[in-house]
Amino acid sequence: MTTTGEEDTAARGGPLWWARWRSAAFDWSLGLVSAVECAVEGVEFARDAGVPVAAGVVFGLVAGSVLVVRRQWPIAVVLVAIAITPAQMGFLMGIVGLYTLAASELPRRIIASLAGMQLVGTLIVTFVQVRQSMNRGTLTLGDWFVPFAAITTSLGLTAPPLLLGMYVGARRRLMESLRERADSLERELQLLAERAEERAEWARNEERTRIAREMHDVVAHRVSLMVVHAAALQAVARKDPEKAVRNAVLVGDMGRQALTELREMLGVLRSGGARERAAASVPLAVVAAVVVDEGEGPCLADLDELVGQSAAAGMVVELSVDGEVRAYVGEIEQTAYRVVQEALTNVHKHAAGAKTHVRLAHRVGEIAMQVENGPPAEVGSASSAGLPSGGNGLVGMKERVVALGGVFVSGPTEAGGFRVSAVIPAS
Repeated sequence: MTTTGEEDTAARGGPLWWARWRSAAFDWSLGLVSAVECAVEGVEFARDAGVPVAAGVVFGLVAGSVLVVRRQWPIAVVLVAIAITPAQMGFLMGIVGLYTLAASELPRRIIASLAGMQLVGTLIVTFVQVRQSMNRGTLTLGDWFVPFAAITTSLGLTAPPLLLGMYVGARRRLMESLRERADSLERELQLLAERAEERAEWARNEERTRIAREMHDVVAHRVSLMVVHAAALQAVARKDPEKAVRNAVLVGDMGRQALTELREMLGVLRSGGARERAAASVPLAVVAAVVVDEGEGPCLADLDELVGQSAAAGMVVELSVDGEVRAYVGEIEQTAYRVVQEALTNVHKHAAGAKTHVRLAHRVGEIAMQVENGPPAEVGSASSAGLPSGGNGLVGMKERVVALGGVFVSGPTEAGGFRVSAVIPAS
């Protein structure tokens, strides 16, 4: 975690405007050194100006100590340094103040103006001092040395701190920008991680729903037929032993088929974990459909057998097929088969003994199916097995059809029966 934002605010523990105690200690040390320097230089200034030495020393101490506030008021420090330049005082304050000014966030025009003022002030003072020294005979060089010394000294006292301050300020701003960008990226990564977890949770819930729907379609129909045959077996066990034997055989066949389909599904679920680890880049939506796609699911060619099983259980059911029979994508054929299967299962549960019509239509670009039953037989008939209902059959059928871009409609008929209709695009 970077030290910007809230953590940077918490890290500020220094006095007044200082961010840290060590920064305050450093500025106070610089102020003390600058005050001593100006006090020493104030002695010579007092002699030249004809004032008491103590006044010059006090003036130097006060002027030099201004360097303490360089971080808060860099303009004031530079102005004071420019003001005492004619008195040949405050060289350290001028250099440090100009460096602090250049490294600050102030507009460039202000920095350039103050730096130019300090350059001109230093140039003039140095020019006058060198000329006076040559007039007194202290320096015996030619006249060329006066402008050379003035320009060299003024540039030496102004350009290095100005350039260094600009470099340090630019580097500081760059580091702050990088910290802010790192914090922004970290927040984005946390947000993406939370969203990824939400998507993963959604995908897991969706996968569980699909698995539950598939198991419901696979097991519920077989078990419903087994219950119907068991009820019929109980009713005719004494009256017609041969029919009872046939019903018992049918119950056994239904049970074996249900177990076989259940084993196939569980096998897909067990092997799915290893494949998911080996192919982690596969979209979650594809993984969620593994249960449906990888097993040897039913197809439309199995509808005759499906209808025959319901007829064997005592249902009066008819199957009609319109249009040219052709093959479809496996998922489409499985969905169409499951819709018919679940609709027949609902007839066994809620309308035992009712006459049922199953219609399948192969159209251009789509396949349509409809399962319609008449009103249920009288309550208490031998066909009524009292099958439980979880209320998820119609929901599962609609989810399957809508997932393929189809339309699903179900509801009671005017004759007192029930109709289930679905249309699935063939492409």
